[in-house]
Amino acid sequence: MANIQAAEQFNAEDEDTLRGKYLIFTVGKELYGMEIRNITEIIGIQPITAVPEMPEYVKGLTNLRGKVIPVMDARLRFQKEAKEYDDRTCIIVVESKKQTIGLIVDSVSEVLVVNDEDISPNPEITKTGHKYIKGIGKTGGSVKLLLDCERLVSDDILDESAPTA
Repeated sequence: MANIQAAEQFNAEDEDTLRGKYLIFTVGKELYGMEIRNITEIIGIQPITAVPEMPEYVKGLTNLRGKVIPVMDARLRFQKEAKEYDDRTCIIVVESKKQTIGLIVDSVSEVLVVNDEDISPNPEITKTGHKYIKGIGKTGGSVKLLLDCERLVSDDILDESAPTA
């Protein structure tokens, strides 16, 4: 019983240290952020097996140390022009309550603290990908589009590509 309480206390403390921290990455010319508590790891491009009849932005499946996960290209998901992957391209492994996915981004730049008071609600003027944006983070004279991990990972199309147990 004491071990369970200690684990719960550790998880609560761990959650506090991650609060407000966002991994900042680029897709095209835009800066995006995702809460680091949803990110398992960042890896280089891996071999990806294409899955037939999936949208163009679902690149396929990859084997991550024995766990098969769907991989989505953020550039294509947000309706940007495709780009050949280079040495800065990486996969952010994102975990939600529902599933784990790999998100291909152009580059990862830093981890920033974005306080709640520096986050504006998502304006309705964005034309693509707005349903995945939970807010606009204002830091250091620039803005970052903060993604809603649960919405991004819970996409119905991604659910269809996830391997079944």
